[in-house]
Amino acid sequence: MDRCSIALLAPLLILGAPAALAVSSTQLSVTGMITPSACTPSLSDGGTVHHGKLTVKDLKPDQPTALENGTLYLEVICEAATPFTLTTIDNRPGSSAIHPNSHGLGVINEDQNLGSVALGLFDTVADGEAVKTIISLNDGASWRVSSYLGHAGLTAFAALNDLSTPIAIKKLTARLTAFTTIVRANDLTLTDEVPIDGHVTVQLNY
Repeated sequence: MDRCSIALLAPLLILGAPAALAVSSTQLSVTGMITPSACTPSLSDGGTVHHGKLTVKDLKPDQPTALENGTLYLEVICEAATPFTLTTIDNRPGSSAIHPNSHGLGVINEDQNLGSVALGLFDTVADGEAVKTIISLNDGASWRVSSYLGHAGLTAFAALNDLSTPIAIKKLTARLTAFTTIVRANDLTLTDEVPIDGHVTVQLNY
């Protein structure tokens, strides 16, 4: 607030200065958006996928190990039918060891990426009707069917008779599946316990 006040008062101070002084100016814009309704996302089980405790023997030495899929349930409630998209923020950036479009599981021993987790949305239902999950990789210019949920694109939902156009939704439910993979055991130094430390923010844009 203080910075805004100073910026707005500066032109008044210039106008009150002696006429001999040179005058210069800059532009200030006030922008924003007022939406007709608000949307709230939530995840079951506190948004936690827990893989329990693994041992080195549970990991394949010479190829990545896929852990048991984790399942959460996503719900989005809007005050009125609203077009929205979903994307994610990887809170362990740079640590995805399997694919850059997946999310990282953290770094162990200072320089070893532990693995990746990919997210997918399935069994999607919007306002009581089955819908398809769709994705755009070009900021909404075009869409195609995909269960992917991640930071590489925008995820939305389409009616079964028009898979290329996102729809407005008041209530969405979906099964969110986490596909967690650990890198080859041979690539890790596992002399002490290490945490599986993936952390992702699911972001709703409307």
